Amino acid sequence: MDMLASAQSKKYPTSMEIYADKNVNYKTPQEALEFLQSRFGDAVTETELREYKEGVCQYSRWHLLLTVRRERFLDLVDALGELDFPHFHVTSGNDDGDAIRQIYHFSLFRREGRGKELTVTVTVRVPKTDLVMPSLHGRNPGVGFSEREMNEMLGVAHDGQPNTDLVFLPDGWDRAILPWRRDETGPEGKGVINELD
Repeated sequence: MDMLASAQSKKYPTSMEIYADKNVNYKTPQEALEFLQSRFGDAVTETELREYKEGVCQYSRWHLLLTVRRERFLDLVDALGELDFPHFHVTSGNDDGDAIRQIYHFSLFRREGRGKELTVTVTVRVPKTDLVMPSLHGRNPGVGFSEREMNEMLGVAHDGQPNTDLVFLPDGWDRAILPWRRDETGPEGKGVINELD
């Protein structure tokens, strides 16, 4: 069996399959925010809607920022999928002391034309006492590199991510050392950049 036939014989869930049959339900940025607030109530703990201008003609662009409780994260991504296909860009993160802030970057309504695309940033605070996030792999297998990066750099495991291999760090890296952490698990010693130097 050749490689193409082998790949076609396997069935992997994809975000396109999950969201493709849904009609685009375009909403203005304010309507999208209200839709999510009404659906999630107190589970969405912070919201902000920002407008900014781009290009010579100064087209409006909108950015919706949300903080959601971890246990409702996948539900929120599914709710984004009710509006439009949630185009995943990347995951970023930060060590906030007692928790890791995991930040997911999406966009909606990309095909609706200039001025209608909505950038959506979803933040989840993951306590250091329980550094596990639900994986987006079942909805979008393309998140693999981002989730693996958050694991190797900040120590956040993703329940449902089948690949936990290192992405950036060399083979044989001590997995107890987390390069982006600011606590005792961060790197120490020679070669570490000190902000005061």
